[in-house]
This record gives sequence, structure tokens and C-alpha cells, in this order.
Amino acid sequence: MTRPAASHSSCSGCDLCLLACPVWRQTRDIRLTPHGRAKALQHGATAAELGTSIASCTLCGSCEPACPEEIPLVDLILDLRRKHPLAPAPESRPAQATATVSGTLILPDVALRADAARLARIAASLGAGLAADDGADISLALEAGARVPPARLTQFLAGLAAATRLVAADGLLLRQLHAWLPGKHIDSLGIALSALPSVRSKLRARDLYVIEPRAFHADHARLAGHYDALRVDIGLETNLDLQRLAIPTTASSAQNRLGLRALDAAEQANWILEGRNFERVVVEDAHDCAVFAAVTDRPVVHLGDL
Repeated sequence: MTRPAASHSSCSGCDLCLLACPVWRQTRDIRLTPHGRAKALQHGATAAELGTSIASCTLCGSCEPACPEEIPLVDLILDLRRKHPLAPAPESRPAQATATVSGTLILPDVALRADAARLARIAASLGAGLAADDGADISLALEAGARVPPARLTQFLAGLAAATRLVAADGLLLRQLHAWLPGKHIDSLGIALSALPSVRSKLRARDLYVIEPRAFHADHARLAGHYDALRVDIGLETNLDLQRLAIPTTASSAQNRLGLRALDAAEQANWILEGRNFERVVVEDAHDCAVFAAVTDRPVVHLGDL
């Protein structure tokens, strides 16, 4: 189904987008929320005037499935950042011929690629190859609002053309891949691993399972059922709230990667842990390993390490 064009004009100010918004929770500043931006735009504000608000969004996507008007709020932020970028374009890889690989390909994010042993275990579990070009520079440029050279994007997509299935660790990149490669079988890393019987058998009833929010919220209607079934079958807890929105740590946001002012990921992690009865934390996003390890004395493991 084709997503509607990004529009702020349909916002009624219902505030449902604030339910799991990490920026609202930490700042209580309505100007920094989807509601605040939409109302400002409705009254003629420019992207430059909204610069602070645009820069504050972590792109966790929790606002999108909560919006009764179905406004594509992540697309709206990305469009505003193209008009008012967070930072100059990161260095892009030079365009060159890229070998194509068939079968399943993993596109690791920065944190996953930094752990070669974990990445090798995941590739073996999925029977997958590793994409030589993970598109990390493209993802960061998109998130920052910087221009991606067309030749660079063509090079990146050409290397994925022959793959029968793509598994992406970066939730924002996954969202864009669905738009760039319609019809291609594309899964998040969390979905690909949690669907494996060998991985599911190692999950425990007293686990707190932390879903990567960007990929989840981009396909919320379908994936909420997957994680609800996982929760019921195994008895574990997740970072979903009562509205089935995934509370994020924000550790993988561009603000952290670009060294800009970012939300307190540890505070977000404590919010996720609050009131939970668990013996172990299992995370889908490798960025979250260090965040949770800093705020709990319980074991913290990546899903790919089970």
C-alpha cells in the first residue's frame, strides 16, 4: 500500500503521538514533538524556524502508529531535515562497480559491524552472506538530512539486486529499502533472528526482550502480532507499552553518532526497566548492549548471541 504524501495539515492536536515519544518524556516541551511541529507548520513556520525541534527528533517512529490521521511523521521529519540538515553530509564512499551476491544478505549497522564475532555467528545462524556495502554512510546522510549522491545510491542498490532476501540491522535504512526495492524480501534483524527455532528455544520466560523500534514502528500492524505471539508463547516481557508502541533507548540516533546533543539513553533504559520483573535483558539493537549494561546488574545479551 502506497504511503500518503507527508502532510502536517491533518494534525488535529490529539496528542496521541506523545504516548511513547522519548523527547516529550525527557523535555515536556510540546514544541519539540510531532504535535508541536505540525501546529507550527499549520501556522506558517519554516524549517529554519523549527530547527531546534527538527534536530531533537530521534526518529524512533513511535509516533507514527499512534497517529489516528495516519500522518507519515517520520517522512515529515526527513523532509524537514533535507531543508534544514542536522549536519553536513558525511563522507560518502566513491561510486564504483559492486559485485552482486544471491541468497540472503545481512546489512549490519555500525555497532554490529564493529563486533566481527557476533556478526559471524548471526550470519551462520541465518545461512547468510555479508553485504560488502552496508550503506551506513547513506543511512546517516538520510537521517541527518544531507544529500546522497545519486551515483552512490545506484552503486549501493546494485550490490543488493541479486539477493533473494535482505536482513537489515538499521531500522531507518530498512524503511528506505522497502521504498527503493519494492517487492524485495526485506526483514529486520530482530524479525529474522526471532523467527528461528534455534533462537526462540533459548529465550526464557524471565527475559526482558527489547525490540528495535525503528523497524518495528515502520511495519507496526504486521509486527505487533509477531511480538505478541513471541510474548505469549515464551512468557517474556518486552519494551512495548499498553498501546503496543516500542519504548526506545535512542542509543542509535544520529545525534549520538554525530556527537550532537542527544537524549539520555540511560534514562530511557531505566524507563523500560521500571516495574519489570526480569532476570536477563535480550536486545535486538547492538547499540543497546552497553546502555542496559550500565543501568542493571542483570545479564545483557544480544539476540544474535543466544
